[in-house]
Amino acid sequence: MSISNDVVSLLVERIWDSSALSHPRIELLKLKGFTPRINAGTTARMEEEVVDLETYLKEAGVWHRFADKPETIHTADASRATGIELSRITKNLVCKTSDGHYALLVVPGNRRVNLQRAAQVLNTRNIQLLGFNEAEAISGYPPGGTPSVNHKTAMSVVIEKDLLGNETIFCGGGSRDRILELRTEDVLRLTHAVAADISDK
Repeated sequence: MSISNDVVSLLVERIWDSSALSHPRIELLKLKGFTPRINAGTTARMEEEVVDLETYLKEAGVWHRFADKPETIHTADASRATGIELSRITKNLVCKTSDGHYALLVVPGNRRVNLQRAAQVLNTRNIQLLGFNEAEAISGYPPGGTPSVNHKTAMSVVIEKDLLGNETIFCGGGSRDRILELRTEDVLRLTHAVAADISDK
């Protein structure tokens, strides 16, 4: 049985508003050919019901690979535990802009994020990294397990442009004892990320 865009729109318009256009559930509908109308409302309930990471990837038809590892928080430890090159394991840093918006900065594990350049890309005065507890509340994942896609709260995503030279990159697998490999182009497509120079060697 086929479902029209109008029917889908009627089902979602009460819980999705324009501030949630990059939310994972809307992205899944777009991938399946739907373009729901978004009316003003609240995203609170949807944010509380984040789609399971593995389910999200399967439903989106995205190539991916999970691997188990010892629990780690820092990318250097994850690299040592897995043998994966540190430059291909990403830091996924949850931030808040001076305008009150949330953003995810994705940088190679062997580099330091440059918040000043990231703020310029996001056209805001400054950016502040969130502490572990607040970052987990916003992303839906513990630091060390934060993936580059499918977050609890809709965020602007900025990815270090040098990562685009890798066919695949690694990120948190939803928990501190798993790592996730994704195609770089899929990360860009699913998150509508902006690629820019936001890290220092």
